[in-house]
Amino acid sequence: MSLAVTKDTLVTLSVRMADMTGKILEETGPEGMTYLHGHGDIFPKLEAALEGRFEGEGFVIKLEPEDAFGEYDPDSLVMVPAERLGNPETVVPGLVFEGVPGEPNDGRRWRVTDVADGMAVLETNHPLAGMALQFEIRVLSVTEPGDEDALGSDDVVVPGFLSVADRLVDEEGEDPSDEDMDRMLEGRETAAAPDSFMSAAAPRIIR
Repeated sequence: MSLAVTKDTLVTLSVRMADMTGKILEETGPEGMTYLHGHGDIFPKLEAALEGRFEGEGFVIKLEPEDAFGEYDPDSLVMVPAERLGNPETVVPGLVFEGVPGEPNDGRRWRVTDVADGMAVLETNHPLAGMALQFEIRVLSVTEPGDEDALGSDDVVVPGFLSVADRLVDEEGEDPSDEDMDRMLEGRETAAAPDSFMSAAAPRIIR
């Protein structure tokens, strides 16, 4: 008998994330991603929509900014002289700093998003903040966890497009790649066009 998606089942999903014009921003590989259901490891609205579904079922769901990567906060942006960040020639978009140099550290990570005329723009908004997103999801499998599955383990790999809104580094403490950052920034710029179209804990991926 097929299992339904319920708390403490291992669920493998195929996920495709797009903006509201249908432009694909991110998607899982053919093997999908597996998570432990019912522990707030993916966006709450996605988890609620998956409850009770079976292997083979698919659906499309739209998430408003507040249900995904948060609203864009203009107060989470500052401009500082590039020389305060180091050698101006090496200060480029994508660099991440622990706090704004010369100011009290508020615990947030600040990302350089633009550099021009000797000034650098730093912000803490997620690159997809302020965007409504649509997720095309298909349940690939639903299983009971076995003894070999390290439930609750922090030794995980987190898909970048399912990371928490204020997360600017991956699970290994490394900055996002230039390619990842370019993709996310391109997505935000697309959403800002006139015709344009998960806050959760980081997913605890089992496999």
